[in-house]
Amino acid sequence: MFSIHQQTIRLYEKEGLICPKRSEGNTRLFSEEDLDRLEQIIHLTHQLGVNLAGVQMVLKMQKKMEKMQKKMNTLFENTQKELKLEQKTSEEALKTGAKALIRMRQESDCKNKEGDETTEIFDIDSWEVDYEE
Repeated sequence: MFSIHQQTIRLYEKEGLICPKRSEGNTRLFSEEDLDRLEQIIHLTHQLGVNLAGVQMVLKMQKKMEKMQKKMNTLFENTQKELKLEQKTSEEALKTGAKALIRMRQESDCKNKEGDETTEIFDIDSWEVDYEE
């Protein structure tokens, strides 16, 4: 499939670069993942001239990078959730504070007008707070 000698595959297996499963007759059974890895090894060795020790290092670094990327994605998702929760909490606190201020102003206006019962009514629940993203 990749036009490489059987001994080369044995060497890659001996070096631990590939680990195909075996049948009862001891025939190598390559998964799709094994084939992708073999293709990558062939590319590194034949086309880029990397030796087997270098290939091992490249594969280890790729694995570390994948783990780091997963951690970063998880951290990013958690941070987004926390930010949304903080935003919601801030909006609620802002509305509560605004309602209290409006109530205080209306009470003050009522006391100042003495007998004039017309006061402004604010609907704080209809207010929307825009945040820059």
